[in-house]
Amino acid sequence: MTNIIIQPKGWAPAKGYANGVLTPDGVLYVGGQIGWTAAQRFESHDFIGQMQQALRNILDVVTTAGGQAEDIVRLTWYVTDKAEYLARQGEVGAVYRKVLGRHFPAMTMVVVSALVEDEALLEIEATAHVPVPGGEGP
Repeated sequence: MTNIIIQPKGWAPAKGYANGVLTPDGVLYVGGQIGWTAAQRFESHDFIGQMQQALRNILDVVTTAGGQAEDIVRLTWYVTDKAEYLARQGEVGAVYRKVLGRHFPAMTMVVVSALVEDEALLEIEATAHVPVPGGEGP
């Protein structure tokens, strides 16, 4: 068996990367998701708005691969403004729970000076373990 590229229906094609790669044993690697829409447009220039969209994007990739939020086992967050992240912790928690529920995988937060897309305020990558037909998944 080979890896499967995961591309949610209706999303603009990824250029030079995959939004998700599903291995034969059910490990799903979700490429870094930023706060733009399926059409690769930023509707929000606010940290919380972009965070919500990035989490939705991750969930879209996971569900396209046959999983759900509870299958996410790791998130790595890259943020460009540590002070804003810390100042908005209450909003961060509320929006996180709105999108992913009360499922809290292993997480890492990294502060970076910039991201490739100039308008992006954060980028989040994920790893999930999704059920595989035939019982090889979790």
